[in-house]
Amino acid sequence: MSQQSNNPSATGAVLNEQQFNAITQAISGLNRDQLTWISGYAAGMAAAQGGVVAPTTAGAVAPAQTDAPTLTILFGSQTGNAKGVAQQCQAKAEEAGFNSKLVSMADYKPRSLKAETHVALFVSTHGEGDAPDDAIELHEFVSGKKAPKLSNTKYAVLGLGDSSYEFFCQTGKDFDERLDKLGGTELVARADCDVDYEAQAEAWLNDLIASLKDDFTASAPVAQAVQTGSAVQGAPEQAYTKKAPFTATLLDAQKITGRDSVKDIRHIEISLEDSGITYKAGDALGVWFKNAPSLVDAFIDTLSLDGDAEVKVADATLTLREALTSKLELTLSYPNFIKAYQAATGSESLAAMMEDKAKLRTYMAERQLIDIVRDHPGSLTAQQLVEAFRPLTPRLYSIASSQTEVEDEVHLTVAHVDYEAFGHRHQGGASGFLCEYLEENGEVDVFVENNDHFRLPEDGNIPVIMVGPGTGIAPFRAFMQERDAQEAEGKNWLFFGNPHFTQDFLYQVEWQGYVKDGLLDKITLAFSRDQEEKVYVQHRLLEHGKEVYEWLQQGAHFYVCGDATYMAKDVENALISIVQQYGEKSEADAKAYLVELRKAKRYQKDVY
Repeated sequence: MSQQSNNPSATGAVLNEQQFNAITQAISGLNRDQLTWISGYAAGMAAAQGGVVAPTTAGAVAPAQTDAPTLTILFGSQTGNAKGVAQQCQAKAEEAGFNSKLVSMADYKPRSLKAETHVALFVSTHGEGDAPDDAIELHEFVSGKKAPKLSNTKYAVLGLGDSSYEFFCQTGKDFDERLDKLGGTELVARADCDVDYEAQAEAWLNDLIASLKDDFTASAPVAQAVQTGSAVQGAPEQAYTKKAPFTATLLDAQKITGRDSVKDIRHIEISLEDSGITYKAGDALGVWFKNAPSLVDAFIDTLSLDGDAEVKVADATLTLREALTSKLELTLSYPNFIKAYQAATGSESLAAMMEDKAKLRTYMAERQLIDIVRDHPGSLTAQQLVEAFRPLTPRLYSIASSQTEVEDEVHLTVAHVDYEAFGHRHQGGASGFLCEYLEENGEVDVFVENNDHFRLPEDGNIPVIMVGPGTGIAPFRAFMQERDAQEAEGKNWLFFGNPHFTQDFLYQVEWQGYVKDGLLDKITLAFSRDQEEKVYVQHRLLEHGKEVYEWLQQGAHFYVCGDATYMAKDVENALISIVQQYGEKSEADAKAYLVELRKAKRYQKDVY
C-alpha cells in the first residue's frame, strides 16, 4: 500500500493548510481501528451531502474508483421488508466484487438519478397503491415534469406488497413504468413479491447480480460498499428474528372496551423474560399465530378430506391438520388462491367469476377463504389444497409500551376481528389467536420489527402532536411512558377518537393521570357517535388549526397512527388546510411544507 501524503498540497486543494493541520492534530495518536472508524464516519457524512465517497475496507482506505461503475441501491420501506431485501442486494454485490451504494429513498436527492449508471429500487406499497413515506418524494419526482432522461441508466425494480389488496405492488409498477418511459434500460424484469417474498426475492437478486457481471467485473478491482443516511441506522442486532422468533408467554389479555361497545379491543401483555430482546417506542411486534381449530375443521369437513393425511409444505412433511393450523394463511382472501383452487376443482362458477376482475375483487373483499370454499365446493386432494394456500405470515402490531417502563414485557392493543357473515362466525387469524385461543401462560412466537420511521425526537424538549384514533393509540401510550421515564420537558398533545366516550375511551385512566401530572399538556377527543353529526380526529384538528400550526412553527413533531386508507389521508388533508390558512400559503406551498416536515423526520406515520 502506498504511503499517505503528509503534505496539504497533495490533497489537490480540497483542504486548506489550516484545515489539514487541524485534522492531523485531531487524529494523531489514534490506533488503526479508530482511524478506520473515523474514515467510515467521514465517508457517510460526505455521502449524505451528495458527495462521491470512497469508503473504507478493513484496515485500509480504498483507492478512488473514478472509472468503476457503482450499483446504487435505493429502498422505500414502510415496515422494513424492502430495506432488508435491499441490504441483501448490497451483500450479494459486495460478494461479487461490485461497487455499491445503499441509500434510503428518504435520504436520496432525486436529481442525482440522472447521474446513475446502474440503479436497483426496492419499494413496498401500502393503502390504495400508495408509496411508503420515505419514497414519496422520489416517486413524485420521476412522475413529474422535472424528471430527467435516463438513456444512460440501467435499472431494476423489485416491489413488495400483499396480493389480497387491489393495488398489489403498485408503487414498484409505477417506478418501473416511469424509468422505462424516461429511457432507462431494464436489467432484469420487475419482480412483484407477495407477503411470502423471500424465495422469489432471492432468485431475483441472483439474476440481477448475474446481469451486472459484464459491466462491473472489467473495471472494479476493489469492491466498495457504502451505506448512507438512514441505511446505517437500525436497532441493535437481535438474537430473535422473523425466521427465528422467541417463544414468549401470554401474561394477560384484558378487554378495554365497554360491554356495549361495537368494538372488542384487548390490552395484551406478553413476557419477554430471559430473551434479551430490546425494543424502542415506535417499534412493532411480529406475532406468529395459529389458525383457529374451528376454522381448520371447517376446511377439512367442507371438502371431505382426512385431517391425518400427510402433505408436504416446503421441505416439511406433516399432517393436513398440522399444516392448516400453523403453516398456511387461511383467512385473508387473495387471487392466487382462487386461481389454484379453481384449477384443482374445475369449478365453472369460479372460472366465470375470474373473467370479471372488478367483480372478483369485490367478492374477495367481503369473504374469507372458507366462504369461497363453501360457495364453490369441489373435489381435490389434501396436497392440492395445501398448494392453493400461501404460507402463513406473522402479523405486526404497534408496541403499546416503553421498555424503560415495563422492562421484560411488551404490550399490544389488539382489535379482535370477530363477526357474523354468511351464516357463520368469522375471526381474524392473529387477533382471534391472541384474544380467544391463546390461554394465560400460553406460548406465542414473537420478534421485534424496528421502525426507524416512527421515533420520538431525541431532544426531550421538542413538542409532539399525536393523532391516534382506535388502536392507533398504541404507540402513543409507549411514547408517553418513554417521555415520562426520560423526564422530557417538551409539550405533548394527543388527538384520540372512537365511537363512544363511555365505551371506547382506551386507557382513559392512564391519559387522565398524564394530564393531572402535567406530562400530557392537551388531549383532544373525537367520539364520533356521541352526537348526531359524526366527528372524527381530522375535524378536531381543523377546529384547533391555529394552535396546531403554532406548535409546528415551534418545531413540533407530528405523528399519525392507524387506518391508512381513510383516516391518514383525511388527517393529511386537514393538515394541508391548516398550513394554508394559518401559514397564509397556497395549496402547493402547503404541500411543500409537509414534504419538508417529512424530510426533517417531523411528520411520521405508522399506518396500516
